[in-house]
Amino acid sequence: MIVPLLTLVFGVDIRYAIGASLVSVIATSSGAAAAYVREGYTNIRIGMFLEIATTLGALLGAFLAARISTGAIGIIFGLMLIYSAWLSSRPRPAIPITDTPDPWSERLRLNGSYPQGETLQAYQVHRVPAGFGLMIGAGTLSGLLGIGSGAMKVLAMDQIMKIPFKVSTTTSNFMIGVTAAASAGVYLKRGFIDPGLAMPVMLGVLTGSMLGARVLLKSPTKRLRLVFGLVIVVMGIEMIFNALTGRL
Repeated sequence: MIVPLLTLVFGVDIRYAIGASLVSVIATSSGAAAAYVREGYTNIRIGMFLEIATTLGALLGAFLAARISTGAIGIIFGLMLIYSAWLSSRPRPAIPITDTPDPWSERLRLNGSYPQGETLQAYQVHRVPAGFGLMIGAGTLSGLLGIGSGAMKVLAMDQIMKIPFKVSTTTSNFMIGVTAAASAGVYLKRGFIDPGLAMPVMLGVLTGSMLGARVLLKSPTKRLRLVFGLVIVVMGIEMIFNALTGRL
């Protein structure tokens, strides 16, 4: 959301907008992720495992960036986000705790639990290879379009791997900071991070992320799904608009 806001509303060059966005993502991930880890929502093992896939995808995206039209990819990605918003708004059937998990989740010890009221709710991870493959796709889009692709990460964990929504969102938040840190180094080396722009953006986003962390812990999953769906619809429309007007 930050890159379209800075470029379309404030007229910032997209390269500097991406640089400021990456700095704010690092701050957001560091600030909110600490709260989520402390509360027991983030699954660090899942995050570190899937980060391998997103990093490989980011390298692939960087390789393909000069060879594929980002406008065409932006349109496809925007349509996919709109479809994903509809998909995520549908309530996912509850999976019995006794359901057989993916063998990979047991080998890698990815299963876990998260706070649910006064107790801990156990969950099991499913279709690990499929989730890993989608994370490669998310990383590839990050490298091609200069976006965090957090929405795709959440959808992959929630819809494919059947990880509870609150665990998916908090683990995605934990993951995007690692990817952003690597990308920010490249933008810093190329001179596309302006401290005068990045600092106020980072402070504003960090403040919002800390407030969001408090809201998430107390909000029902149904409401979170609705907000998430609305956000990625806006992202999808913006992506298509930017692609059609040549801003990507």
